[in-house]
Amino acid sequence: MSDGPYETLRAAILGFDLVPGEKLSERGLEEFLGVSRTPVRAALARLENEGLTGRDGRGWRVTPLDLTEVRAIAEYRLAVETAAVALAVERATEAELLALRTATEEASAADEGTGLRDGADFHVALARLSRNPFLADAVSGALVRLARTRWLEVRSARSRAAARAEHLGILDAVLARDAAAAAGLVTAHGRGAADRVLSHLERERRRLRGRGLAIVETPTDPRPAG
Repeated sequence: MSDGPYETLRAAILGFDLVPGEKLSERGLEEFLGVSRTPVRAALARLENEGLTGRDGRGWRVTPLDLTEVRAIAEYRLAVETAAVALAVERATEAELLALRTATEEASAADEGTGLRDGADFHVALARLSRNPFLADAVSGALVRLARTRWLEVRSARSRAAARAEHLGILDAVLARDAAAAAGLVTAHGRGAADRVLSHLERERRRLRGRGLAIVETPTDPRPAG
């Protein structure tokens, strides 16, 4: 079965053409995608696994964005990425690191979709060099959950070029076997991206309050458990 309906619908959600909280009907998506009900349902199920769509009674809707959840996932991603890069400093071979550096240098910055994929590929590939599959899976899963917000970070050629330069800086620190520098650069890279995205979403939440765009912020209990 073609991935076309899934890719088209995913791009529409990531690009905010279909906004957080928007209701989706299978019949409407058949017309929008130009396909029958079966590939529409398959696409919605795949997107549900990525946290981008969810059931809404008998229908579907685009998953709302929760700023509290985005912050939590970004913190989790940083924790596992810094652990992974420290192990990569110890365990990755020079040949592996040089191959990843070459791939990063050659990565295209032509469009948003390519930038999003290349960024995820870099972070997951670096995590795999930790030789710890659980850390690599954790990084991959966090990036999937953050895909919609990360799309905002790759929408300009300038931001994609800046991200690539930061990736190369991280690799240079790993090649130098400097675990502290590598972890610091990973932290700065992740926090910078998260801060920019969260600031943008907060502005959009205020601007579109009351107009149906479901960007919410769940209150958190500051008291520790127990």
